[in-house]
Amino acid sequence: MSTKLKTYLAVLASTFLFSMSANAELLVGAAKIDQTGRLGEAQSGNYEHERLYARAIVMNSDGVTAALVSYEGPYGGFEMLPTRQAMARELDTGLENIIVTHTHTHSREVIHNQEREIPDDGVSPELLEAVVQARDNMEPALVSYDTGISFLNVNRDAIDPESRKWVQGVNMDGVVDRSVGVLSFIDTDGDPIAVWVNYAIHPVSGYMLGIVSGDVPGAMSRYIEQAFGDDMVAAFSQGTSGDINTLYLRPANNAMASRLGRPITGYVMDRETQEAPLRVASGNGEDIPPVDPQTLDRLFRFLESQGQVLGEEVIRVMSQPNLDWQDNVRIAGFSRSFDCPGRVRTNGNNMDASREGVAGEYADAEPQTIRMSLIGVGNMSIVSINGEAYAAIGKKLKEEVPMNDTMIVTIANERMRGYIPDDASFGHQTFQVLNNRIKPGCAEPRIVETAIELQNAYLGTN
Repeated sequence: MSTKLKTYLAVLASTFLFSMSANAELLVGAAKIDQTGRLGEAQSGNYEHERLYARAIVMNSDGVTAALVSYEGPYGGFEMLPTRQAMARELDTGLENIIVTHTHTHSREVIHNQEREIPDDGVSPELLEAVVQARDNMEPALVSYDTGISFLNVNRDAIDPESRKWVQGVNMDGVVDRSVGVLSFIDTDGDPIAVWVNYAIHPVSGYMLGIVSGDVPGAMSRYIEQAFGDDMVAAFSQGTSGDINTLYLRPANNAMASRLGRPITGYVMDRETQEAPLRVASGNGEDIPPVDPQTLDRLFRFLESQGQVLGEEVIRVMSQPNLDWQDNVRIAGFSRSFDCPGRVRTNGNNMDASREGVAGEYADAEPQTIRMSLIGVGNMSIVSINGEAYAAIGKKLKEEVPMNDTMIVTIANERMRGYIPDDASFGHQTFQVLNNRIKPGCAEPRIVETAIELQNAYLGTN
């Protein structure tokens, strides 16, 4: 789509949405619920990102209620669909008006999932309570949307310079979205109520360490909240991060090496060399020594630092004097789903050395369902995808949809298993691609087409 046509459509959209919401009053409430549980053996509990929260932002305009929910707790312990259905009942709204996403921290489920039992109704009490409290906290509000930029992420589909095989590494030339989406809500006195942040980054620093941490997203949220006296909520959502890691993994690799009893140098240690033995040992049920407390403390201090850097960028965007604050906005949600032909890998093991860098072999399998939704807030929209979409898909989506202000939230709602590579990346022999359950040629074009369809539904052009 040409820039001229896209600009023209955006002007039409702005005119349409203003006319639809001229008499609407925006109400917004937010809340966070601590769901930390027991910490890991080597943890001190001294860092803010060692606390895990469920966060909710609830909006109402012209009788339509919507909720944006983000949580740092475990995948297990509840079922997503019953939880969203319970939220919809509490808010007296449609399921399409609720987006629930996971911050995707890789440093919580080993401990948490051993201690949690799924309630009889499948509903997460923490997530539901956060939504209820946010609804009860609603007050007249204004909203604005803008973007910043952060250089904490990098494409991770890389070629090893020695083996010449695909690995999880640092690909400085790979596609990556470094924009930071910032959807801000303030009360009528100008005080912040909440901010919904979107950034593409895999928070893998705590992986295989037997710890509990919100990682960079958790550190960012707590830094922003405390900057405003802890009276507001800063919720994080994942952008298109299927092939994206945090740029700096040296402290995390050192922490993994400490569990293996290996010497730590000042240089960056190869991640797979440290991670693979821990994966295999964990899969075999072996006892692994805890991470060295001093090494873990260095990692935790670095996570705090990254959270502060990302948090400062969010605060900078929130503080801009030229933000377009609106108190009359239209809110509406829409959802669509489609199936892609499925496959299952018949060779290799996702835990050992055969998980990447080799050719994959496959058999046909059941179709995979990709679920998408959209919540429109005035002139911007939040498009959700239920899997870990690759960065190139997000780039193409943002280029082709009619609305300029588009945020993409992945790992949302009823999450599908695995990654969603763009078609070009299906040639990468990385673990994300080799173990992918979707056949190439379907997901990328259908996701972009569906996003356009959802936005057209919101704009009323269909």
